[in-house]
Amino acid sequence: MRVIGIDPGLRNLGWGVIEADGMRLRHVANGVCHSDPAGSLAVRLLELHRQLSAVFTQFHPVAAAVEQTFVNKDAVATLKLGSARGIALLVPAQAGLEVGEYAPNAVKKAVVGVGKAAKEQVEHMVRMQLPGVQITGPDAADALAIAICHAFHAQSARAFAVAGTRA
Repeated sequence: MRVIGIDPGLRNLGWGVIEADGMRLRHVANGVCHSDPAGSLAVRLLELHRQLSAVFTQFHPVAAAVEQTFVNKDAVATLKLGSARGIALLVPAQAGLEVGEYAPNAVKKAVVGVGKAAKEQVEHMVRMQLPGVQITGPDAADALAIAICHAFHAQSARAFAVAGTRA
């Protein structure tokens, strides 16, 4: 199963693609979509949409996951981040995929084992689970963690479904 994880951001939208075969994971690619901070919101969202769509065209994921947005004190920044998250949800939906959504602490717990892990711990564990990976930046590392989290959840769901049919 080819999974894409997406870490929404208006300036930097991270993405990471992995192959999951049972509990075995393999890195495929990762990167960051950028938008020009000097541009209007509409133009920036269009830039992110085009870049993320190109990633889907190139790597053909069959499953997608996006990190949920946390609300901070700056309402304007939260709304802009929500707009970028909309692009992160729209592109997989346009590809016909259902999108898994995970809270940041759920991603950290799945990858590190602790829901309040530091970014450095998350990146370290991503490197451990995807040997030889060259991570293009912190946003891409987070996106790979989201993909790993989704692969683990999908594997668990399949195992429960199989157990349910046997019972």
